[in-house]
Amino acid sequence: MLKTSRPLALAAIAATLALTACAPTDEADSGTDAASETSGSAAPDGEKCTPDTMETVADGTLTIATDDPAYEPWFVDNDPTNGQGYESAVAYAIAEQLGYTQDQVAWVKVPFNKVVQPGPKDFDFDVNQVSITEARRKAVDFSSGYYDVVQTVITNKGSAIDGATSIADLADAKLGAQVGTTSYTAITDQIQPSQDPAVFDTNDQAVQALKNGQIDGIVVDLPTAYYMTAVQLDDGLIVGQLPLPEGEPEQFGAVLAKDSSLTDCLSTAVDALREDGILDQINQEWLAQQGAPELS
Repeated sequence: MLKTSRPLALAAIAATLALTACAPTDEADSGTDAASETSGSAAPDGEKCTPDTMETVADGTLTIATDDPAYEPWFVDNDPTNGQGYESAVAYAIAEQLGYTQDQVAWVKVPFNKVVQPGPKDFDFDVNQVSITEARRKAVDFSSGYYDVVQTVITNKGSAIDGATSIADLADAKLGAQVGTTSYTAITDQIQPSQDPAVFDTNDQAVQALKNGQIDGIVVDLPTAYYMTAVQLDDGLIVGQLPLPEGEPEQFGAVLAKDSSLTDCLSTAVDALREDGILDQINQEWLAQQGAPELS
């Protein structure tokens, strides 16, 4: 059973949402109870997925990667080890499902671009708001999706796109997004503004550009939009959500090395967490917010 933790920075987010209602690409209850050593998930082929049978990078240890800094509401205090924040809680829930105790989990810091590149990995899986795309599947494996996400446009009060209610209203906007993200793809494929989008190495750089008036708005996933507008921007607001492309949800998945022997085990664990309602519990604790309006 998952333990519960008190949300921290999301209290500030709730205040912002009372006033208003990143996932990278290629075109190119928080903590967990200690799991017993006999627990684990059964892989589709019937093999048991346990610390004794899984071929991890370190024997008896599940090594999980994420970026640095690790942003809220996905992590809290830039500390993935504390079990707080949506992805930290999901990672420990996966570990528990596979039979690992908290002290059998090790965290490593890996930049996003390195995670989605082909080649050997020094981690067992990565959680870092990485969207599952067919282009990426050519270089890495993904678990089943653990979060369904929509892309969102944010801005500052009084900007050129404050009050926009449709995608057409964004036609002349200068928008920005983090390099290599589905947020950037949403600008080029869905919004298709007349101005080329600005590209940033990090979301922090995009926020600074918005503060400086260099761009009119930023496209990010919805939970990150909540955090940016409530915490990072003095006058930030959510313009609205973009419609789901072709009605299919974008999903974040755990990233593994291509053809990893752990992929089926990870997917089985995530599927069990979804079926048992644990992903919903974690979502309610760390991400549940009033919805932003959808842009027509």
